[in-house]
Amino acid sequence: MTTKQEARPQDTGLTGTQRWALSGVAHPPAAAAAQLGRYTAIGIASTLAYLALYQVLAGPLGAQPANLVAWVLTAVVDTAANRRCTFGLAGRAGAARAQLEGLAVFGVGYLLTSGSLAALQGAATDAGRTAELGVLVAANLAAGLLRFLLLKGWVFAPRRTAGPRCT
Repeated sequence: MTTKQEARPQDTGLTGTQRWALSGVAHPPAAAAAQLGRYTAIGIASTLAYLALYQVLAGPLGAQPANLVAWVLTAVVDTAANRRCTFGLAGRAGAARAQLEGLAVFGVGYLLTSGSLAALQGAATDAGRTAELGVLVAANLAAGLLRFLLLKGWVFAPRRTAGPRCT
């Protein structure tokens, strides 16, 4: 008597999160929460680096040029870290595209921070560095949420990811 073998999916070596990412289906809640946690950790580190750069550059350059330089420098590192750790992409394939699209996303955030600085300077011409940093932290929080949504839905959409690679 012959028995039929049950069809078993091949073991591809992918984690459950990677299989979810490749399937194009939205991440399960636990995976989405982990992804948001990684994004938040990278965002906090990037924001601290951004604020430190801004603080160093604001004296010699002025508020708006310091904001631009600090924003661009941290954007490149932040996008690369999120590409690998949050959205699971590694290697050179798509890295240049991700940086360009990531910079476009950061451009939106830059508009938020520079607009916030301009509003502060318009409202209080004698605002000190502490007030500028406070406004930039608030603007960065808003920009961070917007960046996450744009990075997740556009730059590193599930159809492009292979799961998180950093732990």
